[in-house]
Amino acid sequence: MKKIKIIITFFLVLLLGTSCSTTEKKEQQQDKKPIVAVTTFALYDITKHIAQESVELINILPFGVDPHSFEPTPKLMAKIEKADVVFYSGAGLEPWIHGFHFTCKAIDMSKYVTLRELNKDEFEHHQHHDEQCAHNTLDPHYWLDFENMKKMTEVITQELIRLQPMKKEVYLAHKKSYISMLDNLEKEYKEILSQCRLDSVVISHNALGYLSQKYNFKVESLSGLSPEAQPSAKDITRVMQDIKKEHISTVFFEHFVNDAIVKSIAKDTGVTLEVFQPLGNITADEAKAGLSYEDIMKKNLNKLSKALMCK
Repeated sequence: MKKIKIIITFFLVLLLGTSCSTTEKKEQQQDKKPIVAVTTFALYDITKHIAQESVELINILPFGVDPHSFEPTPKLMAKIEKADVVFYSGAGLEPWIHGFHFTCKAIDMSKYVTLRELNKDEFEHHQHHDEQCAHNTLDPHYWLDFENMKKMTEVITQELIRLQPMKKEVYLAHKKSYISMLDNLEKEYKEILSQCRLDSVVISHNALGYLSQKYNFKVESLSGLSPEAQPSAKDITRVMQDIKKEHISTVFFEHFVNDAIVKSIAKDTGVTLEVFQPLGNITADEAKAGLSYEDIMKKNLNKLSKALMCK
């Protein structure tokens, strides 16, 4: 009888230990956050606001790095391959994305938005400066259109719900709040840019296509869509003539782009030099300050309204 009791006790302890171990594993699996990776800042901002702390959010493109010249390291590539879902911009913005071998769901967000086709003059200017990208007739800066941001928010929210269906109501509430913010931004842009004395701005490379098309102003750029292209003497002369002809008051340049020529043009023509943030990525200082898409788009609006002399 003693032996039988010992054997029964042994199996009870073993069974209890196995049960506890299984419970712990289940709890660990439940506590483990899904990994979500994104490329551009707009995708990061949407995902951060909808998911908040419920996922491990990986920003593939580090803050302060030029999105056009970025090259991922093997270490980063290995990390991204473990993600549960990857959101990338597409439309030719991230040629380096093709180096990844995704074992998860990778979503090209350009498939869900309305893309702007370059007009004839824009395409010829782009082709002249960047033969490698001459085949691309699409403007990849589509997140500057608030309607596209809303479409992206819908897609990201649905994917997050797919990953964590138990958080559906929370995600939907966050989505509603985020889209409300976009509606308010769109309203501000429409009201402020509807009554302006000037109708043209100059920028180093044309990242303003979606905004200019929607709010009816013209953009003169030194290098079309190619931020890395070097403008010719002819381009510089053309822009300086446009500044004089159109009475342009402000020349915009961007972070991550060589600003020497733009600064020289501003000095020679006596116009104001200002930074415009097209949000392909943000600087390390902007990230440290915790600036959001909303914060930066409001700053952009303020600068545009001054450049166009809006009421």
